[in-house]
Parts: sequence; structure tokens; C-alpha cells
Amino acid sequence: MKQPIVGYHLDEENHWVARLACGHFQHVRHDPPWTNRPWVTNPDGRQAKLGIMLDCKKCDRSEAVDFDTRAEI
Repeated sequence: MKQPIVGYHLDEENHWVARLACGHFQHVRHDPPWTNRPWVTNPDGRQAKLGIMLDCKKCDRSEAVDFDTRAEI
């Protein structure tokens, strides 16, 4: 199920994680050559991607949310 990015945070290994509107988290690593997301490495790039839709596998599996969608992000 497609969900928009509503924010970001760093995980314990300093990898960027997208917060999705559904309440799930999804890593958005820049890890060439396997994953090429240079936009995640700078604040302007992350800001520009707010609202884009990512495929949320956790929604597809009906998993519990990772954060409270009512909380301010």
C-alpha cells in the first residue's frame, strides 16, 4: 500500500528512516551500489521528498504502527 512520507529520523546506526502517514517507519538509506538515494544525505533533499509515496509492506501485512500518527512530527 502506498503511503506518503511525513518526516524522518536517524536510527541507532545513523541511517535515515522515513516516517509514513500510516504510522510505520521505513529505512531510506543511501548505500550505493545497492540503494541509490543521494537525496537523503542532506536536509534540502529530505525536505523535497516529503509527501512522496512509498510502498509500505507493513501496511500490506496489517502490522501495528511504529509511532502515534496523532503525535506532532
